[in-house]
Amino acid sequence: MVLDAKIHLDSKGLGNTIVANKEASNQDKTKTIIFIRHHLHEGLKVEYLTVKDPLELWKNLKERFDHQKIVILPKARYNWIHLQLQDFKTVSEYNSKLFKISSELKLCGENIIDNDLLEKTFSTFHATNVLLQQQYHEKDFKKYFELISCLLVAKQNNDLLMKTMEFVSLVLHHSLK
Repeated sequence: MVLDAKIHLDSKGLGNTIVANKEASNQDKTKTIIFIRHHLHEGLKVEYLTVKDPLELWKNLKERFDHQKIVILPKARYNWIHLQLQDFKTVSEYNSKLFKISSELKLCGENIIDNDLLEKTFSTFHATNVLLQQQYHEKDFKKYFELISCLLVAKQNNDLLMKTMEFVSLVLHHSLK
């Protein structure tokens, strides 16, 4: 909610109304109060009914509800540490989970860069794929999407090869009868 609200206020030119020591017109402050109150739970609307300054309301709500680091960060760090490529049926599932966790870490102020994503992925290859891990590592990817694209193409090629082998096996089996 906080990030969405900030983005919306910025898009409407109202971002200064919730920033200390920034000038904002009374009209902009009123628009901001209306927007914030519109998105509040009914019980909170009543509780904060007397607050007329958007910055004060924003600070009050932030103080009351901004506990992301306390709640989200430890779980996100735990999930990051225990994330393993081998635990997923597909590269896409792993990729989705990796981005969910890295987004949670970023939300809490952790700086996750492409190199972190690359190293995380390399370090989680199954022990039986050490040679494969080294081969991918030697390609010296600079961007995470390059590695994932390569892994997805490799998986697709492997699936196609397996289907071809099944077909050849089936044809050979029928021709021997």
